[in-house]
Amino acid sequence: MAKSLLKKLFHYCKKAAVALLLVILLYVSAAFILSRIPVNSKAKNDGEIAVFVKTNGVHTDIVVPIKNEVKDWSNDIVWEHTKAQDTTASYVAFGWGDKGFYLNTPHWKDLKASTAFIAAFHLGTSAMHTRFYNAMQENEDCIKVILNKEDYKQLVQYIADSFAYDNKGKVQWIANRGYGSYDAFYEAKRKYNLFYTCNTWANNALKAANRKAALWTLTDKGILHHYKE
Repeated sequence: MAKSLLKKLFHYCKKAAVALLLVILLYVSAAFILSRIPVNSKAKNDGEIAVFVKTNGVHTDIVVPIKNEVKDWSNDIVWEHTKAQDTTASYVAFGWGDKGFYLNTPHWKDLKASTAFIAAFHLGTSAMHTRFYNAMQENEDCIKVILNKEDYKQLVQYIADSFAYDNKGKVQWIANRGYGSYDAFYEAKRKYNLFYTCNTWANNALKAANRKAALWTLTDKGILHHYKE
C-alpha cells in the first residue's frame, strides 16, 4: 500500500516537474521571440527634442529634458526631494518598477527571495524612480532618440499617467528613499509581474512616442536590439 502511494506520488511529481519545465521553456521562448519582433520599425529620428533610452545592464530608464515648451517636469519632480545641492541638471530619468524591489534592493547582492516572489507574482505595489543628470553621453547603453513635439507630448502623457497622484493631483514622494544625491522615488500605478516588468514599461514608453520598440519584452536587451541593428 505504502509503495503504491509512493509510486503515485512520484508519478505526479514527475508530471508536475515536466509541466513546470515546459511552462518555463515557453515563457523564455516567447520572451525572446516577441522581443525580436519590431514595432514602428520604420520610425525616423525626426524632430527637435532629444530623449534617451538608458540601461544599467538590467533596468531601462527613459531620460527626457527637465524643461521645454511641452513640459516642465520641475513642477512635479522637485530638487527638494533629493539630497543634491547642485540644481543645474538638464535631464531627468524615469523608470518604473516594483516598489519593494526598488526600495529594498539597491544592489543585486541585496535581493531576497521574498522580494523577488512578491514582485514576480503581482503581489506588491509599484514606484517611479527619477534621477537628475547634468548631461547625457551616448554609448551602447545610452541611445539618443529624437522626437517631434507631438510624439514627445504622447511620451510625456505616458510617463505622467504612470504616477499615482494624491487627492490634490500631486505626485506622492516616497520620502528619503533615494539611492544617492540626485534621485527620488514616487508612488506609481499598476503592478509588476512576470509579464510586465520595468523594461516592459520602458518599451511601452517608446511605443507611446511612436518610436522603434519590441512587440513585447521583459529585458533591456529586447529594447536596445532594435536600436543596434
